[in-house]
Amino acid sequence: MALVTAAPYLALLSEHDPSLKSHALTSLNGVAHQLWAEIANNLVDLEELSEDDAFANHNLAALVISKVYYNLGDFESAVKYALRSGPEFDVEEKSQYVETIVSHCIDLYIVESSKAYILQNAAEPDKRLLAVFEHMVHKCLKAGDVKLALGIALESYRLDIVGSILSSELAKDEEVGSLLITYVLLSAKQVLPNASFRTEVLQALFAQLEAQENPDFFTIFRILVQLNDAQLAARVFRTLVHEGKSLVAYQGAFDLVNSASQELLVNVTETLSKDEKFDSTDPVAKRLLHILSGVPTCDLNITFLHNNKSIDVSILNTSKSLLDGRNSIFHSAITFSNAYMHMGTTDDSFFRKNLEWLNKACNWSKFSATAALGVIHKGNLSQGLSILKPYLPETTGSPYTKGGSLFALGLIFAGHGRSTLDYLKKFVLEHGNAAGSMDSDVMLHGACLGCGVAGMGCNSESLYEALKVVLYSDSAVSGQAAGLAMGLVMLGSGNAEAINDMFTYAQETQHEHIIRGLAVGIALLNFGREDEAMGIIDKLLDQEHPILRYGGVFTLSLAYAGTGNNEAIKKLLHFAVSDPSDDVRRASVLGLGFLLIRDHTAAPQIVELLSQSHNPHVRYGTAMALGIACGGRALPAALEVLEPLTKDSVDFVRQGALQASAMILIQQNETVYPKVKDFHKLYLDTIKNKHEDALAKFGATLAQGIIDAGGRNVTINLENPTTNTLNVKAVVGLAIFAQSWFWYPFAHFLSLSFTPTAIIGVNSDLKVPKFDLNVQSKPEYFQYPPKVEEAKEKQPDKITKAVLSTTIRAKARAKKQQAKKSKDEKEDAMEVDAPKADENKSKTSTGKDEASSKPEEKDEKSNAPKVTSFEPNTIRYLKVPYKISNFSRVLPNQANFVSFSKDERFVPIRKFRGAGGIIVLADTKPGEPVEIIKTVRQMNITEAPLPEPFTLSGEDLVDDIE
Repeated sequence: MALVTAAPYLALLSEHDPSLKSHALTSLNGVAHQLWAEIANNLVDLEELSEDDAFANHNLAALVISKVYYNLGDFESAVKYALRSGPEFDVEEKSQYVETIVSHCIDLYIVESSKAYILQNAAEPDKRLLAVFEHMVHKCLKAGDVKLALGIALESYRLDIVGSILSSELAKDEEVGSLLITYVLLSAKQVLPNASFRTEVLQALFAQLEAQENPDFFTIFRILVQLNDAQLAARVFRTLVHEGKSLVAYQGAFDLVNSASQELLVNVTETLSKDEKFDSTDPVAKRLLHILSGVPTCDLNITFLHNNKSIDVSILNTSKSLLDGRNSIFHSAITFSNAYMHMGTTDDSFFRKNLEWLNKACNWSKFSATAALGVIHKGNLSQGLSILKPYLPETTGSPYTKGGSLFALGLIFAGHGRSTLDYLKKFVLEHGNAAGSMDSDVMLHGACLGCGVAGMGCNSESLYEALKVVLYSDSAVSGQAAGLAMGLVMLGSGNAEAINDMFTYAQETQHEHIIRGLAVGIALLNFGREDEAMGIIDKLLDQEHPILRYGGVFTLSLAYAGTGNNEAIKKLLHFAVSDPSDDVRRASVLGLGFLLIRDHTAAPQIVELLSQSHNPHVRYGTAMALGIACGGRALPAALEVLEPLTKDSVDFVRQGALQASAMILIQQNETVYPKVKDFHKLYLDTIKNKHEDALAKFGATLAQGIIDAGGRNVTINLENPTTNTLNVKAVVGLAIFAQSWFWYPFAHFLSLSFTPTAIIGVNSDLKVPKFDLNVQSKPEYFQYPPKVEEAKEKQPDKITKAVLSTTIRAKARAKKQQAKKSKDEKEDAMEVDAPKADENKSKTSTGKDEASSKPEEKDEKSNAPKVTSFEPNTIRYLKVPYKISNFSRVLPNQANFVSFSKDERFVPIRKFRGAGGIIVLADTKPGEPVEIIKTVRQMNITEAPLPEPFTLSGEDLVDDIE
């Protein structure tokens, strides 16, 4: 029979006999969850018993109190008394109460343990909490939930437990242990908020892998990218070369070039070159150093883009004819669109065929037009300097052309600037003190931007000091570029001295252009620093000057890029709705895009309400945030939020929405995403509309270039699939592209975010052999969009002439007479003899043949292949295999359907996991002949002459532009 009252047992608590009290507590413990409301009235008596150490069952009293507080909803007190109950609290008990208390104990331990790690001098966690935590870890391991145990150990900063679990699992099964190391590697990057602890975890994982008998070197390279440690990287390469694993070393080097900082690549190369144990004359070592220089990667990428370009030049020509080239904003729009479409293809034919239009550019439009050559020839390291030679400062010409050529030089060598940085730095040093005159300022502006983009992430002190000289000359034009370039050169270093220099000067100067350049430069300098950047972030956000707060918002966005940090999101949302400056509010919303790179599906939901804000700057920021977070991902939810913004009443909001839609839909076709056609039409209609605002037309023109970028062979890829790290160049490119709101030439930085979508297999000689791969899907899912057909202009209807009533009556009489005449002729025809029999037969057979021919035509049509419409959920299941050749365009989604043939001669050295890029191949038949695909570099060396220069300036240039 169920107990309906606890009164008898509560009465026993006041007895003097300890045995009676113990009996009462045992009984109350059994009914605490049913009669807790009644027991709660005697909590004071129970607390006295729990604190009486002389009482044998004081632990049981604490347990009863814990259960009462649990039912009252006071979990903090419930946990406190559960811990006091000591052995009476059975962790193994299967009840909701125990599960809840244990969960809260683990959460509390994680908080205390992380505080002890971060603050160093903080008190160690409660030993009772530690006991519960370690018991649960062992319970997880016993139950086989190894990942759960590793997860809570990581969150609680218990590296010792992580190491112990991994060592144990590796000893049992190396393959399973390696998978767990990969899991920890991913968790460390995405879950751990503390950068220093993350570094310790990565170092521990490196040690674990290195100690294995057969190390997983590809996972080691993923760790090296995040550690940014040149000494460790050099040691790994040296080991691989000595052990004869040259192909693994080559693949690792390609991975580093694709995702590591320029500083790491330079330092690894220097370390290996100086190492006496590393024979630089050995062919394998030579090739390895050659790969680390970045030259083969750039050469392969531009060859792919050049060979596979599918550019619809009619789009550019149509837009050019519709937009007046004498208007600088329209001239720049076509320039940027052309640069994006031809990015990396080395095809500058549009400029050559439109020299008359090109010569309409003057001043900064001319600067942008020359800089566009750098985007078009991006990665053409072997010929970059030669192509730009006719426009560089040593020649005669406009300072805008010279400045643009210096910027173009940096864009060609973006991220691989070792061979051109000396030239650019020399120019900056020679002219740095001459800043002030307009001609020098323009050239220095281009030179500083060139230094920044070519020396991105090199962390060169000498280059930084050269740029600082230009900054201190206090010239607005060159100073802005110098401030930005300083941040690019020291990208992600968090250099305290540099931050202090830049922040101090930003407070002292009177030029807003310089303040803005420095503010964005500080943001770049703190890229990926997370909590370590909070000091300067708080300083910037507390400033009265809105541009410095603007810099604070960008610093917060880039410091936590890709982390989805909740506190950072809250801060950005706070500034987005409360800051008095429109600049800051726009940047705050835009910054959400950077934070949500890895969690892009959440972006539309977070910014949807902001897209309906009364403030147009917030709406613009919403559009660009979606373009950044969902770039290249064709997320339908993002486009649903964007579509109303493309019809917004404010011109620059429409501009942002059009650009963002192109960023999201890049490389999509109508088969997979039918709305692509609608957006293409929207861009053209916006440009055609004579009543449309210039800013919206500018956005539509850029959108045309973005959606067809790189000859339709590139996408916006913000994550490196092989290393699971952020694509730093791409994120930086988008961050500076966002500054084109203030300064159009910055639009060229978007080219840094374009990633070629190809599978490029190379053999041990770094040559590209011809062979085929299988694709298990229908070709139309991943084909190029059809080229635009130029619709014929509809002719206007002719004007109807006025007709007099007398004319109408005359026509009616004539018509009546004609009808009478026709009737008479018909009656006469009836008197003619009937046709002969053979004529009738002929006619009959002819009529029969004609009739019978119709069904045959129908049958022919019915045998033609039907074009079916695409259903999104069928792409996974419809498998119609076809073949593609090496060096082919393979979209990110398509890569999952690509496989190497089992009987193929060439096989990847690393297990193919549906990711494109450069793949090192092992040759199973090395003695047999093979057909090789020549790269652009090889063709230039043996065959092709340099392209003829074309003039960007002359006496007939238009001086006045609208």
